Amino acid sequence: MKKFYITTPIYYVNSEPHIGSAYTTIIGDIIARYKRLTGYDVFYLTGTDEHGQKILQAAKEKGKDPQLLCDELSEKFKKLWEDLNITNDYFIRTTDPNHMKTVQLFVSKMLENGDIYKGIYKGWYCVPCETYWNEEEIEIDENEKQVCPSCGRPLNFVEEENYFFRLSKYTEPLLNHFKNNPDFVEPEFRKNEMLKILESGLKDLSITRTTFNWGILMPNDPKHVIYVWVDALINYISAIGYERDEETFNKWWPADVHLIGKEINRFHSIIWPAMLMSVGLPLPKKIFAHGWLTVNGQKISKSLGNAIDPREFVKKYGNDVIRYYLTRDIVFGKDGDFSEENLVQRLNSDLANDYGNLLHRTVAMVVKNFDSIIPKPEEILETDKILIEHFENLLNKYYAYMDSFKLTYALEEIWSYIGNINKYFDENKPWILAKEGNKKRLATVLYNTLEAILRVATLLMPFMPDSSNEVYKRLSQNVKPSEVFEKKWNVLKSGQKVTHGKPLFNKIDLSKFEKIAVKKEKQDLQKQNTEEGVVLISFDEFKKIDLRVAEILEAEKIKKSEKLIKLLIDLGELGKRQIVAGIAKYYNPNELIGKKIVIVANLKPAKLMGVESQGMLLAAKINDKLTLLTVDNDIEPGAKIS
Repeated sequence: MKKFYITTPIYYVNSEPHIGSAYTTIIGDIIARYKRLTGYDVFYLTGTDEHGQKILQAAKEKGKDPQLLCDELSEKFKKLWEDLNITNDYFIRTTDPNHMKTVQLFVSKMLENGDIYKGIYKGWYCVPCETYWNEEEIEIDENEKQVCPSCGRPLNFVEEENYFFRLSKYTEPLLNHFKNNPDFVEPEFRKNEMLKILESGLKDLSITRTTFNWGILMPNDPKHVIYVWVDALINYISAIGYERDEETFNKWWPADVHLIGKEINRFHSIIWPAMLMSVGLPLPKKIFAHGWLTVNGQKISKSLGNAIDPREFVKKYGNDVIRYYLTRDIVFGKDGDFSEENLVQRLNSDLANDYGNLLHRTVAMVVKNFDSIIPKPEEILETDKILIEHFENLLNKYYAYMDSFKLTYALEEIWSYIGNINKYFDENKPWILAKEGNKKRLATVLYNTLEAILRVATLLMPFMPDSSNEVYKRLSQNVKPSEVFEKKWNVLKSGQKVTHGKPLFNKIDLSKFEKIAVKKEKQDLQKQNTEEGVVLISFDEFKKIDLRVAEILEAEKIKKSEKLIKLLIDLGELGKRQIVAGIAKYYNPNELIGKKIVIVANLKPAKLMGVESQGMLLAAKINDKLTLLTVDNDIEPGAKIS
């Protein structure tokens, strides 16, 4: 059997998983499912990265032992992948004893080969990225401080005794490998970024630290801890038994593809291959570096409230919908935005209307006209042949796109074919055939439509396994999905009973639609209520409020109102305005004239008792007592309060 070894990056356990960290894992699962479907023996690896200074700092901040923190967060990743129905074959942790032994063995081989030496490291280090940067690589911020070119945060200048890897030795071998294997790194523009680094010449890499001890100790020199990235990269071979299980290792290595985010491309496309060259192992066949994911146009961040647990999206929209949207709207390899508005549009249009409704109305006609039994097809006409030919064309494109990880293009071709099926159904007018009593032709049209739907469901199995299995169930088909790829038309078994259930996908009412991020923000604000009942807001939110000093020029009660007074106020450079305030029970209009009060100047205009108010005054109230907020000393109207 053909084999396929696919990996995701191992995720750093310094924070909770979110939709961004789930993205690569979902993509990996789609590819792994596709390969299994087409006859491959697949090993799909994911896991967690648990060493390094950043983990140690996070543990100290929480007052926890670092191993305990790693255990808790690693378990959250494992549970998330289970809940998202990820079909990984193994979950590796860098604190696993077997992995730690493998790392020491690997580094020992590099030492024996003369590729590691001891020296003094002087340079810049980013703790959040766990990355060393050369002087020419760092950036300078507006305060003339050295910052990380990757994350933009301040760098630490480090001077300490380190072990170094002779990375410079592998500049030419790597350039030759890139030249001889043009598809080694994808997409093309990511490969070109790596070539630019190689062509400028590589420098030796510091691979140990001595300022902390949370990591794997250097063989025969326990004062040194192995650099977290060296440790992490070795997971790809420790998971499959390197120097521990020769048969398993030889079966799977080299990996067919490492799926990674673009920010760690240098580690995977340059440092990792050089390490493998050092110990004499073959290089992975492909590194595929995808872009960053934003949510509703914003970078994923806890402070922005959009670092949302993917289960929240799944709970609202369904696992298949999330998987479909991530691959249909976001081109794998490029930066993309997870937009809930676009997701809902895809759900309502593509999934509910185009696909789900097609199944629903076809099955309904089989129930009505053939007592729920799938009929046998009769004479095949030209229109039927066209439908069959379109699928054969689709299948060839599907293979090509899936094998090259162009998942979006594969889905576009499938939906184009779904359009062909709907067109076939509408043009053959089965409802007219039923009315005319033309059962033979009706049987053929309904059979071909269901056959096409079954084949679409099969192609969609890697993307949407739950709904595809539901299609098989509703059509009572126990055929192996792999047979659908192998067999010609008429794989659908006649005589089976169909089930006319609820719609395959539920549409979202746009008039009642509320984004999860907005709902979460409201919930977070409610949770922030203090014991006194005060809602906490951020400083950025407070800065949006424009508070000004205003002088009251005129005041009069509003007719037919017991509590409203209309005020004409002077706001200096902002001019004169009219505001309405509910203070008639506490102040007579005459005593208000000349007072310097505080108002919100950037409030949207509103009408009270038909009178427009262009702002809101501030007052303090307790029980039945109300007092206007005024200024301590005399100041010009329009003065801004800050």
